[in-house]
Amino acid sequence: MKLPSCSCSAFKCGKKDRWLNMERPIPFLLIGLTTILSLFILYTLNPLKFVTEHDIDQKLLLIKPHKEEDKCDLFNGNWVPDFEGSIYTNSSCATIPISKNCFRNGRKDKDFLNWRWKPEKCDLPRFDATAYLDIVRGKTLAFIGDSVARNHIESLLCLLSQKEVPVDAYLDSEDRNRIWHFPVHNFTLKMLWTKFLVHGEERVINGSSSGIFDLYLDKVDENWARDLHNLDYVVISDAHWFFRQIYLHRGSNVVACVYCNEANITDRGVAFALRMAFRAAFSQINHCNKCKGIVTLLRTFSPSHFEHGFWNTGGSCNRTSPYNDQKINFGAHEWEIRSMQVEEIERAEKRGKKGKSFGVLDVTMAMLMRPDGHPGAFWGNQWMKGYNDCVHWCLPGPIDVWNDLLLAVLRRLD
Repeated sequence: MKLPSCSCSAFKCGKKDRWLNMERPIPFLLIGLTTILSLFILYTLNPLKFVTEHDIDQKLLLIKPHKEEDKCDLFNGNWVPDFEGSIYTNSSCATIPISKNCFRNGRKDKDFLNWRWKPEKCDLPRFDATAYLDIVRGKTLAFIGDSVARNHIESLLCLLSQKEVPVDAYLDSEDRNRIWHFPVHNFTLKMLWTKFLVHGEERVINGSSSGIFDLYLDKVDENWARDLHNLDYVVISDAHWFFRQIYLHRGSNVVACVYCNEANITDRGVAFALRMAFRAAFSQINHCNKCKGIVTLLRTFSPSHFEHGFWNTGGSCNRTSPYNDQKINFGAHEWEIRSMQVEEIERAEKRGKKGKSFGVLDVTMAMLMRPDGHPGAFWGNQWMKGYNDCVHWCLPGPIDVWNDLLLAVLRRLD
């Protein structure tokens, strides 16, 4: 607290006044002691005077995690410097897979960890494992999607393991479907792998896999759908497998394709195929009669950042700091896909059956700004040397903000 300066006019510091003070010391001492006592009370009984405005905001967020904050758009903002670094390290988290353990694989720069996501009109609190585990106590949460969904769950495991180390309860032969259990909180976490959300079959040509897929829009992938009625929370995502030659079937008819060049079939593009797949998935959830109280969150498109080529033509991602929002191209296909996903989750919510809740975990803007967060050359692959991973994310790394956002969204629903 800055005290006002003492001017002579205010305190009448003339000779006569000084002489009177000398002659009557008791009132002077009383005034002095009263002033000191007042200052002591002011500072000791109001400890907020000693903390910064940011600290006050954080305290208020812990006390009131969702009131005023509910009105804030968590997904529109910028990355700002933050030297607290990550909550965990590649040493303190034992579950980081080799392909995401960028420091173990030789990455030297660490500045990419010194940034936090700052929504325009509020602060996003750092992940709190205690708060998260309290919300999901006795519940089951599944991530439904591809390897980027797996990347998300790997980040969550690292964050939660700082509070409680999970039991590895199930692993399939391909290490795609996984189950972890947190016995202290009776919380179950699942990874339900799917390439397309709907049923897909790869064409075999001359006895070899072709990389061409047939997708059946009226039949969802049973790998995730069969387990739906056992889930309390779902985080669903998908996209990267759709960037290939695909034929879309409805019933016995081929209704569209992606990356094809055939006279009688319309190439509707990646966004259309994704839209149809998400629509089928949300319809399955909405019509699941045994799915009482299920909460479905769509995690929007996570962009790649290949430069100077694609994954198979020498593309790389060597940047070491974020972009700002001026670098985002809102006309690019990444934003088109994100916008389509938001439209479909809103459509599902409007058509939602009683007891079903839908929401969005909109990470696209934040991640478009993070070309520095990918493994790049540091993904430890011994069989594909010379290829860079600019799709997945280092652990620790910018992907951890997905779980800051997930916790914030769950608090609003709680």
